[in-house]
Amino acid sequence: MMRDQEDIENEGVGVMVMEDGKDLERNISSESGFREPLLKSKSRVNNTSQIAIIGANVCPIESLDYDIVENDLFKQDWRSRKKVQIYQYIFLKWTLVLLIGLSTGLVGFFLNIAVENIAGFKLLLATDLMLEDKYFRAFATFAGCNLGLATCAAILCAFIAPAAAGSGIPEVKAYLNGVDAHSILAPSTLFVKIIGSVLGVSAGFVVGKEGPMVHTGACIANLLGQGGSRKYHLTWKWLRYFKNDRDRRDLITCGAAAGVAAAFRAPVGGVLFALEEVASWWRSALLWRTFFTTAIVAMVLRSCIQFCRSGNCGLFGQGGLIMFDVNSGSPNYNTVDVLAVLTIGVLGGLLGSLYNYLVDKVLRTYSIINERGPAFKVMLVMTISILTSLCSYGLPWFASCTPCPVGLEEKCPTVGRSGNYKNFQCPAGHYNDLASLFMNTNDDAIRNLFSAENSSEFHLSTLFVFFAGVYCLGIITYGIAIPSGLFIPVILAGASYGRLVGSVLGSVSNLNNGLFALLGAASFLGGTMRMTVSLCVILLELTNNLLMLPLVMLVLLVSKTVADSFNKGVYDQIVKMKGLPYLEAHAEPYMRQLAAGDVCSGPLVTFSGVEKVGNIVHALKFTRHNGFPVVDLPPFSDAPEFCGLVLRSHLVVLLKGKTFTKLSVLSGSNILKRFHAFDFAKPGSGKGLKFEDLSFSPEEMEMYVDLHPITNTSPYTVVETMSLAKAAILFRELGLRHLCVVPKTTKRNPIVGILTRHDFMPEHIKGLYPHLVHHK
Repeated sequence: MMRDQEDIENEGVGVMVMEDGKDLERNISSESGFREPLLKSKSRVNNTSQIAIIGANVCPIESLDYDIVENDLFKQDWRSRKKVQIYQYIFLKWTLVLLIGLSTGLVGFFLNIAVENIAGFKLLLATDLMLEDKYFRAFATFAGCNLGLATCAAILCAFIAPAAAGSGIPEVKAYLNGVDAHSILAPSTLFVKIIGSVLGVSAGFVVGKEGPMVHTGACIANLLGQGGSRKYHLTWKWLRYFKNDRDRRDLITCGAAAGVAAAFRAPVGGVLFALEEVASWWRSALLWRTFFTTAIVAMVLRSCIQFCRSGNCGLFGQGGLIMFDVNSGSPNYNTVDVLAVLTIGVLGGLLGSLYNYLVDKVLRTYSIINERGPAFKVMLVMTISILTSLCSYGLPWFASCTPCPVGLEEKCPTVGRSGNYKNFQCPAGHYNDLASLFMNTNDDAIRNLFSAENSSEFHLSTLFVFFAGVYCLGIITYGIAIPSGLFIPVILAGASYGRLVGSVLGSVSNLNNGLFALLGAASFLGGTMRMTVSLCVILLELTNNLLMLPLVMLVLLVSKTVADSFNKGVYDQIVKMKGLPYLEAHAEPYMRQLAAGDVCSGPLVTFSGVEKVGNIVHALKFTRHNGFPVVDLPPFSDAPEFCGLVLRSHLVVLLKGKTFTKLSVLSGSNILKRFHAFDFAKPGSGKGLKFEDLSFSPEEMEMYVDLHPITNTSPYTVVETMSLAKAAILFRELGLRHLCVVPKTTKRNPIVGILTRHDFMPEHIKGLYPHLVHHK
C-alpha cells in the first residue's frame, strides 16, 4: 500500500456516488422503518488528530493493512503458485529470521564494546587527573567529554532522524498495533539509533541502551523484510513475497524480541517481552520464530564474549553485556524477610506510579520546547548534560571517605575505570562509596549495588542520595533528543532503595543486601512498566539465580497491583501522550451503549464497479480516504449491490497503467493480463507511487475503468446494529484497517459506512456523545 502522508480515513453514514462528475448525496438514515441514529450523518465528522509524536518529531500517521486483500489478482496469483514457490517462501522467512537474530546480536555486541571503551576512556582520563590532584581539570575533562558526546547524539537526532529519540518501545508497540508513520522504522532511524545510543550512554546520562535495542531490532527486521528496494534495484522475485504488512509485522515482532535478548542476554525474556508488552497479535508459529531468533542472538553474544575474554576488545570485559551474578546469596528467608519484600513491593508501586506521573509531565513540557526547532532540542540536551555532570562529579564530594575493608580479593581503592571502591578525593587506603556509583558506567553501578561481598560497602546516606539523584535525573533525561531507555534508570533507582532496606534490616534478615537490591529493582520495574512474567524471567536470566523466583514474583505482583491503582504503565502513558491511536485489547464500557452505525463518520464516497476515470481522479484529489466501497449499479446488477472495497494505492497503480475503455463495459480480463499481484504490493520505506505523479488528458478523463479485478470482494463487514464494543474487539483482533458497516434492512443503500481506527478513539466518541464517556 502506498504511503500517503495525509492519511485520513474519515468515512461515514452519508453516501456519495460519483455520477458524471456530480456528487449525489443520499442520506440513508431517514428511510421508514429504520431507527434514526443519534446524530445526523452530515454532522458526524471525525476530527481526531492524524499526527503523532514519533521520537522527538511530529509526523503524520496512517494505519497498516494486516488484512489480506482478496481480489481477482490475488486469487489468480495464489492459484498459479507452485509447491516450490511455497517452500521458497517458508525457507526465506526462516532465513530472514536467522539474519535478524545474527544482525541484532552483532549490533548489541557493538553497542556494548563502543560504550565500554568510550566511557571507560573518559573515566580513566578523569581518574588519572584526580590522582595528580588536578580536580578542576578532571571535572573540565569529565564534563567536556560528556558535553561533546551528548551534543553529537543530539545533532544526529535533531537534524537527521528525530524518530530515533527516546526508547522507541512506544512506537514499536503502536506499529504492531497497526499504526504507522514514515520514519518509525526507516534506515536513517536505525543508523541514528545505534550511533546515538553509543554516544548518549557514553555521555554519562542516566539512560540505558536496552530500550533503544528493542527499536533497533525492529528497524533491522523492517530493513530485511522490505521485500527488496526499487530505489537500489534490489527487487528480486523471491523477495517480493514480503511486500505486505502481515509478514513485516511478524518479522518486526521477532526483531523486538531479539532486541531485548541482545540487551539483557535474556532469550526467553525477550520472547515473553514481545508477547506481553509490544505485540497486539500472536499465534503459535510466531512464538516458534521469535524463540528461534532470540536463541540465535544468545549464541552470537556468547561467541563474542568468548572472543573478548582473550583481551581483544580493549576496555570491554566484565562491564559489558550486563550479567549481574548474585548466585552467592542464600535464598533462605524468614517471616521478617517476607514482610520486607512486601514493603519493597508497596514502595515500588508508589514510587513507580509517581515516576510515571512525573515523566508524563516532563515529556509534555519537553514537547513544547522541541516544537521550537532542532536548535532548541540540542540546547536542551546540552543543559541536561551539564546538570548530569555536575551531579555525578559534585555529589561524591559530600560523601565521607571510608577505610578499605581488610581481606578483599579485589584491590581497594580500585585501580582503573571500574570496580566497587573508587578512590576519588580520598587518601590512600580509603574509598568514596558514592563515587563508586556515580563515577562509573551504569552497568558497573548496578553490578556494585547487586554485590553481596561487603554488606557495609555503602552508607545509608550514600544509598539515599544516589537514589534521589538517579530518580530525578532519570525523569528529566527521558524525553530529550537522544536515544534513551528507561530500564537502566529504573533498575538503578530500585536497586538503591532495595539495598537501603536490606542495610536497615541488617542481621535481622537472612537475605544479603545484593538480593534486596535485586528485589528493589524488580519492584520499581513492576511499578513503572507494569509487566510481570517477562520482567520476572529477564531479571532471573540477568542475575543467574533461579532460586529467587518466588520472591521476585511476589514483589512484582505487589508493586504492579499498587501502581495500577494510580495510573497506567509508563509505555501506555507515553503512547497516549504522543497521540498514537492505540487500540486496547478490551472495549470501554460506554461502547456497549452504542451501535456500529452510531459512530460512522461522513460523507462516504463510493465507486461503481465500472467507473469513469474523471470521477476517480476527482475523489482521489479532493478526499484523503484510503478505502472506497465499490457498489455495482444497473446494468451490471439488478439492484445496488455492495461489491467490496478498493484501496487508494491500488487505484493509483491501476490509473497509472491506463487500461481504460471508451464505453462502460467489463474489461477485467484485460487488466488481469496487464497487471500482476506484485504490481500492487506495498512499497518499502523508499518512495512509492503517488497520485500527484499521475497526469491525464481530457479524453482519458471521460473514459471508463473496470474496478472489479482490484476490489477486495470479501472485506470484513458488520451489521449497523452490532454493539460498538464487539466491533472494536473484532477490529483489533483481526488487525483491520477498514470495517464495513452494512444495513440491517433491505431496500436501502447496501453500505452504511466504514469504521476505521480513529472511529474507536475516545476523543471521537466523546465529541459525539459526551454524556456517555463522562459516565463510563
